[in-house]
Amino acid sequence: MSDYVYAIIGISVIFACTTLGALTVFLFKKSISNKLNRIFIGFAAGVMFSASFFSLIKPALDTEVSYMPTWGVVAISILLGAGFLWGIDKIVPHFHVGENENEGLPSRGLSKTSKMFLAVTIHNVPEGLSVGIAFGVALANPNNHALLVGALLLALGIGIQNIPEGAVVALPIKGETGSSFKAFLFGTFSGAVEPIAAVIGLFLAMQIQSIMPWALAFAAGCMIYVVGEEMIPEMKGEEHDHFGVWSFVFGFIVMLILDCIQF
Repeated sequence: MSDYVYAIIGISVIFACTTLGALTVFLFKKSISNKLNRIFIGFAAGVMFSASFFSLIKPALDTEVSYMPTWGVVAISILLGAGFLWGIDKIVPHFHVGENENEGLPSRGLSKTSKMFLAVTIHNVPEGLSVGIAFGVALANPNNHALLVGALLLALGIGIQNIPEGAVVALPIKGETGSSFKAFLFGTFSGAVEPIAAVIGLFLAMQIQSIMPWALAFAAGCMIYVVGEEMIPEMKGEEHDHFGVWSFVFGFIVMLILDCIQF
């Protein structure tokens, strides 16, 4: 099977899994409990944090550059990625359900549902970018089988965490709108940005080989920012339990195992 076919499959999986998660609006009559929500978010955070290092930062560190230490490239790129997401957070109007708080520039023309949709869409951008960049690097280095396997495993890991993430997005929107079908559409379209970002990242990584370590670490910085700014506070919650924390650990281990499997 062509490497390009694998790339198409991997990029399609991350979107399909979000859609699968959004289907839960037809199974649940109301939003999931806070405990289950923390478990889902904790697992997603563990997967993203693990993938940031093993699938993105580590390959970037293994790349040799002539103009400065590789660790310098990686450090700067992580900061740029985190800064990029921080800038989007400050500009795009969105609403965080858990904190009951508006962020971004003031906008009276957007409904609460639209802002909830935008909040998740923003944070899906780095996931799509990371998968696309990983496949772009693999396609630009066809003789390196490990890069293709790593990209596939990254797509699988992101896809797994997209299933509960799709539910976490769609169910609150169902509670807000009262419509399962509308909530399903919002949940599905929130994941549509992932394949778009993936294709952009893929072409950039394929066409400009010199930016490979920059691109990998930039995507990692975006993902780390999402985990630290959004997921870790939500997975802890106000109650004194550790379901979200243990789910985070479990998600980290799942992604670690996937990245270490030899094919």
